[in-house]
Amino acid sequence: MSAQAQMRAMLDQLMGTSRDGDTTRQRIKFSDDRVCKSHLLNCCPHDVLSGTRMDLGECLKVHDLALRADYEIASKEQDFFFELDAMDHLQSFIADCDRRTEVAKKRLAETQEEISAEVAAKAERVHELNEEIGKLLAKVEQLGADGNVEESQKVMDEVEKARAKKREAEEVYRNSMPASSFQQQKLRVCEVCSAYLGLHDNDRRLADHFGGKLHLGFIEIREKLEELRRVVADKQEKRNQERLKRREEREKEEREKLRRSRSHSKNPRRSRSRDRRRHRSRSASRERKRRTRSKSREKRHRHRSRSSSRSRSRSHQRSRHSSRDRSRERKKRSSKERSSRDKERSRDHDRTSRDKDRSSRERSPRDNKDRKRSYESANGRSEDRRSSEEREAGEI
Repeated sequence: MSAQAQMRAMLDQLMGTSRDGDTTRQRIKFSDDRVCKSHLLNCCPHDVLSGTRMDLGECLKVHDLALRADYEIASKEQDFFFELDAMDHLQSFIADCDRRTEVAKKRLAETQEEISAEVAAKAERVHELNEEIGKLLAKVEQLGADGNVEESQKVMDEVEKARAKKREAEEVYRNSMPASSFQQQKLRVCEVCSAYLGLHDNDRRLADHFGGKLHLGFIEIREKLEELRRVVADKQEKRNQERLKRREEREKEEREKLRRSRSHSKNPRRSRSRDRRRHRSRSASRERKRRTRSKSREKRHRHRSRSSSRSRSRSHQRSRHSSRDRSRERKKRSSKERSSRDKERSRDHDRTSRDKDRSSRERSPRDNKDRKRSYESANGRSEDRRSSEEREAGEI
């Protein structure tokens, strides 16, 4: 990693994803399920044990220092309860390590020679002193690196005392076993990191182990797990207390309601007086509302009467105009109907006259003939009469 990349990572860790004012640079948020919650709390085993004999490789979830900075800023205002997820993660990891430790102990018990309980206790005492010396030497190195010379000298004095105790415990253990079996290397499994430790390891080897990154990393993980357990327990207790408070408040409210109802039932006079007061206040308010409503109704009625009178006058004028128009239209219609009737009558009269003329024309020759016949017959009769009269006169 270049120096520029290191500086960029340090700025992300300090200021978060939006250090340059660009909120779209980081699309994923720290609250996403893809982000490792143990990494946000700086306790992911993949980060702690990187570069050791038990390196776990890259974590399956997202690790980003900028997201950690965002979480630290946001956690000051709101509690996200990521401690529970991190605790579950570390518990599963530590349980796996403890399982491997038990398996290693069983293998050592099968491969090494069986010894009595007394000898095993003496060997365990030597292992405990070795572990104490190794831890003290690792502490001395750390204090020397920090520049605390006086503290490191005090710790070295404790180391010398532990070495003297170790020599005495080894002497006791050597006297309890034969020389052939004592020279064999007796192994022991470290309870913290499940590594193998020898009974005859020198101080340098013990210091390297107990001051190494693997052992210290497991110590850090275990301490962090205990801390998370305490934090989660405290938060759960606070939640339970809040729930109890809410429940108590609800119970108090219910009790007060019951007490009020009982007091009303015990003191009917007071309740009646209160009811009367309430009824009076309500009746006064209702009367006020009625007055305001009546006033508003009167105003509305006046306005409506004015509007209705105006509308009536307008409607009367409109009806007059409409009646005049209707009468005019009726006269026009009647005149039109009369003219149409006269026209039809004239047409009918013309038709009848035409028909009469035609019929008269057709009948005229026949009448003439009949007239001639009648005239001739009348003339003949008259002539016969004249002749008969003349005959009678001649006879006379």
